[in-house]
Amino acid sequence: MGNQKQPFNFSTGVIGYPLLFVLLIWVVFWFEIRFNFDFNHFGIQPRTLKGLRGILLSPFIHSDIKHLFHNTIPLFILSMALFYFYRSISWKVILVGLFLTGLMTWGIGRPANHIGASGIIYLLASFLFFKGIFSKYYRLIALSFIVVFLYGGLLWFIVPVDPKISWEGHLSGLLVGLLLALVYKQKIVRQPKYEWEKEGYNSENDEFMSHFDENGNFIERIKEDPEDLNSDYKYIFKDNKDE
Repeated sequence: MGNQKQPFNFSTGVIGYPLLFVLLIWVVFWFEIRFNFDFNHFGIQPRTLKGLRGILLSPFIHSDIKHLFHNTIPLFILSMALFYFYRSISWKVILVGLFLTGLMTWGIGRPANHIGASGIIYLLASFLFFKGIFSKYYRLIALSFIVVFLYGGLLWFIVPVDPKISWEGHLSGLLVGLLLALVYKQKIVRQPKYEWEKEGYNSENDEFMSHFDENGNFIERIKEDPEDLNSDYKYIFKDNKDE
């Protein structure tokens, strides 16, 4: 396969970065409890100048342990899938997606305080699903179906079913994920090709194929005289009885 890199490669960042995200939101929550701080007012407050800071800060703020726990596992799993399958664009998706999701929530949200990482979770789920479908590559399509199987129920919460839930943040994440999947539609992972799959391949120039004759029999070269480069051949015939 030459020097081509594998399209999917497990590295420390695949687990390290998602683990760091989860650790950060837990540290922020621990800091609030330990030192009796309340960071809730740093959330997104739609259409207010002060509320713009929540675009970057709100994903790290959670109202209680239940809210934090519900966001921890999907955030870890989905971000890990992003770094594994889309490593080259993973940081762009996270940083641009975080900003656009927060900005859209700030623009369409109710006059309330919107906090939590759920918008990012919807962003990741949406991007992974639509990007896999657009890719038409079997591994990424399979990932899309896994996302639907695990988190298809998230669709219920992009509409106002519960006044305590920021459905605006969820809807924003879903739409931004779709947008980014369209933007990066052409950046599709390609499986590395073997030499004989490439255009212009000539078997006569392939050193490996030179060990076979026109009937497919393997030829073992035996050098009887070190100075004789044109040594005899020893034929090893295929056993056609097993075919």
